Amino acid sequence: MVLDKARGYVGATILLFVFWYGLSLLLGTQALPSPIRVFGDFFRLIPGELGRHFAVSFFRVTVSIILGVLLALPVGLVLGQEECLDRFFAPLIFILYPIPKIVFLPVLLLLLGLGNVSKIVLITAIVFFQILVTTRDAARGIPNQIIISMKSLGATKRQIYRHVVYPASLPKMFTALRIAAGTAIAVLFFAESFATQEGLGYFIMDAWSRFNYSDMFGGIVAMALMGLIIYELLDLIERRLCPWTKL
Repeated sequence: MVLDKARGYVGATILLFVFWYGLSLLLGTQALPSPIRVFGDFFRLIPGELGRHFAVSFFRVTVSIILGVLLALPVGLVLGQEECLDRFFAPLIFILYPIPKIVFLPVLLLLLGLGNVSKIVLITAIVFFQILVTTRDAARGIPNQIIISMKSLGATKRQIYRHVVYPASLPKMFTALRIAAGTAIAVLFFAESFATQEGLGYFIMDAWSRFNYSDMFGGIVAMALMGLIIYELLDLIERRLCPWTKL
């Protein structure tokens, strides 16, 4: 399975590489340098400046995802099972969820500063609501017959959460987490593209402002690599926590 996945990645990389190279030859503009030049600069920069910006961005998005899951998962499970709490909090969630959280970036920069905290709080809020809504819906979708059967066997509320609600909701939570991770990286790029001097977003926009398109695409490659690493880590954790989904 691992070998098949590796072959898939190699094949997809070759396909993208050929398409990119052909397009750069066809357009013949400095704004789209050839992948040979970009990857040459990427491997030259990644041990130094680019690697430092990559580490900062990876830290921000990883901490945000972990915080988002730790906060949203228990709340979503409880709201999905406790109808009285859900009736009270659901309207608040439905009002806040559709608001694009990126609009709060200027406020967070003013309140929390230009460092890591403001960006982590912003991305955590995005991950939190996506995980919360999905987990709540997954917990609500568990058939009542299963809960009643557990109660008839003498299971406590804690045992029902541990052996029924939590495992039944976990696979959908991971699906939401993959979607949230993509959104988190996109928001991270935007948040790092101004009022900061650290992170891949800053590196890409700084290279763009200097018309150094090869470095700019090197930063884009680094951001794609970060997304791939996060997706693979989530896949690995899901296989460990939800082995029944891979049967």
